Amino acid sequence: MKAAVIYETGGPEVLRHEEVPEPECPDGCVVVDAEAISVEGGDLLARAAGELPAVPHIVGYLSAGTVREVGAGVEGRAVGDRVVALNAAGSHAARRAVPAAMTWPIPAELDAARAACVPVTFGTAYECLFTAGSLAEGQTVLIHAGAGGVGMAAIQLAKRAGATVIATASSDEKLKRLKALGLDHGINYATDSFVERTNQLTDSRGVDIVIDSIGGQNLVDSVAVLGYRGTLVSVGVAARAGSALEARSLWARNNTLRGVYLGGAILPEYARIHPMISDMLQRVASGELHVEIDRSFPLAEAAAAHAYLESRRAFGRVILTP
Repeated sequence: MKAAVIYETGGPEVLRHEEVPEPECPDGCVVVDAEAISVEGGDLLARAAGELPAVPHIVGYLSAGTVREVGAGVEGRAVGDRVVALNAAGSHAARRAVPAAMTWPIPAELDAARAACVPVTFGTAYECLFTAGSLAEGQTVLIHAGAGGVGMAAIQLAKRAGATVIATASSDEKLKRLKALGLDHGINYATDSFVERTNQLTDSRGVDIVIDSIGGQNLVDSVAVLGYRGTLVSVGVAARAGSALEARSLWARNNTLRGVYLGGAILPEYARIHPMISDMLQRVASGELHVEIDRSFPLAEAAAAHAYLESRRAFGRVILTP
């Protein structure tokens, strides 16, 4: 079968489209024929840096398709089932083997491309807002990178929970399009200071929750827009830079810094998180929540897909198709 593999970490150019062995189906696993592969921010980080478990290595968290083989001991999954599959690696391929417990049935009304985009983005947004941030009706949220996958999901979930939603993006055009998802106030970070603008919008009271997927100085600066007992949620490092955040900067307003990593919570809290993601899939299938797909690339052009996503030109998700 064909897959996008790497032999070393680096830029998008390290991805190669090659023939690789067919996956085996261990006990407790299923093999899924991919119809759509969602390119996640974590995929970019895994390709860019870190230790490779073996070479060639197939990167990628999420894909959606049809079960073609079921391993011993698996219950609730059968050949022919349409599922979304999540695992630490292996999505950038025509098929993959994953633990059956890390799959979700795709609702009949939902296509594979949109289904593949749901678990990580909507699951992460939910964890940031409600588990880490304890969002309540009437509160105000600042969402950085509002035009990204987690950002778009968070805008929708926060608005439906009765919050006032502020978000940053790289252009006025993106912010205008985000209005349809529930955005109340947009900040173009290319031209405006989000600290100054957020404090203007809140009459210097600050916001209850900040969701930061950028990291670096952006995370540090976000402390300045937190209201009393506000929560800063760190959920990514798109800037690929460390943050010299002083703990005492949180003291004056009794603020909280929380970290969210969905992958680290799924197994310890499986009984809560697995059905939460199922609920997100149902809500997207019903039309209550929306998945915006910006572009689709063939798997053979995985390097171009990664480069496009890293360019920050995308509005929404980027998909690969085998």
